[in-house]
Amino acid sequence: MSLTPPDSPPEPVRQLSLFGTEAADPSVADLAGLLAGPGEVGRMGRTARLSIVVDAAWRVHVLVAELGVRGLAASWEATEDQRYAVRTSYARTLAPLATAWLTDAGRKRPPAHFHLNGRRLRLWLAAAGRSDPAGFLLGLGPGDEEWWPTVRAALAAVGLPTAVSEPDDGAPAFRIAGRRRLTRLAELVGERPPAAPPEAWPSPT
Repeated sequence: MSLTPPDSPPEPVRQLSLFGTEAADPSVADLAGLLAGPGEVGRMGRTARLSIVVDAAWRVHVLVAELGVRGLAASWEATEDQRYAVRTSYARTLAPLATAWLTDAGRKRPPAHFHLNGRRLRLWLAAAGRSDPAGFLLGLGPGDEEWWPTVRAALAAVGLPTAVSEPDDGAPAFRIAGRRRLTRLAELVGERPPAAPPEAWPSPT
């Protein structure tokens, strides 16, 4: 009898989504996902800074880590309404993002040909995503109604048709509902960050 162990069966090949988190390396351009939600960007000379207010400490941990991966120093502070303001330092690397997203009057709006992918969605979800009984919500900026259709079209383009929702707390959001769409969302945003509670992150199952 041969003592040579039988060949182990090959591991199944996992097909990567064209738009998923593993489709490209992290970049500053991914921060467009935060701006699609309630994030803000401001210019100062040839530099810019991104800021966003979040409702839970775990989001601070995830966002600071994600910003650090992209070479951006970030700080945070508690707000008077028991939330957390996360902001980057002013950086030249953020200037192109500000140029793309700000009008001459300094108002935020998506650039032409705006699109979403897994890394952008992951940041948006980490900052303003939450589950509800009917599916999953992606929070929006309350003053951005004018261009919500642009972002909604970008979501539909990656297989996530949505509807605008105003939950009981009054915070506007896009709702993603249905098993197939929630599975698609989980595929795009990748594995749950360790700091995120299980119920706060979509699961492929």
